[in-house]
Amino acid sequence: MEIATQLQQVERRIEAAAQQHQRNPTTVQLLAVSKTKPASMVQVAYDAGQRHFGENYLQDALEKIEALPLKGIVWHFIGAIQSNKTRTIAENFDWVHGVDRLKIAQRLGAQRPTEQKPLNICIQVNSSGESSKAGVTFEELPNLAQQIAKLPGVQLRGLMTLPAPASNLQQQRRPFQQLREALEALNQSGLNLDTLSMGMSGDMEAAIAEGATIVRIGTDIFGARG
Repeated sequence: MEIATQLQQVERRIEAAAQQHQRNPTTVQLLAVSKTKPASMVQVAYDAGQRHFGENYLQDALEKIEALPLKGIVWHFIGAIQSNKTRTIAENFDWVHGVDRLKIAQRLGAQRPTEQKPLNICIQVNSSGESSKAGVTFEELPNLAQQIAKLPGVQLRGLMTLPAPASNLQQQRRPFQQLREALEALNQSGLNLDTLSMGMSGDMEAAIAEGATIVRIGTDIFGARG
């Protein structure tokens, strides 16, 4: 099945889930996760109307960014961030999902070129408490969020999570509900956050039910990882 058709199918799923939960489908941004896929496939998705793309292998991403200087394309870095990679990320991406340390946020802000808009950042929360997963705990989140919100060069937009797989819709919804409640609590404390980056091919309906504003979809658009 071709990419344009698969994009349409994903967009229909987003629209159906949003309408089911009394949400405006335009409030859910589709982030096409193009990691490991060639620039030619990104071009096909772009030609089909997709504008937001997610990458988590830096060198691979830089090659695509250079090869595709396309109008309106928005690049999101969604992988783990090492300190020695922050400058390159700060210079080349529009969004970063997955910041879970103040040091990384400080470096991204300091290294963001002054002629560019502040780098949009989401804090990664380890919503399932898995030792193998990156992310801050819900207990650590408020302090980190307040510190990042004050930094120059970055704009704290919201929260991101990658919960453990769950077998049914109610179990899937629980960590997404916790993330939404955490965002609401941060806003009540004085922050102005608008982004919940959560939900992938297998659980996007549960994420949308709980308020996802960005869903990160790879396999259902581009096929299995190459």
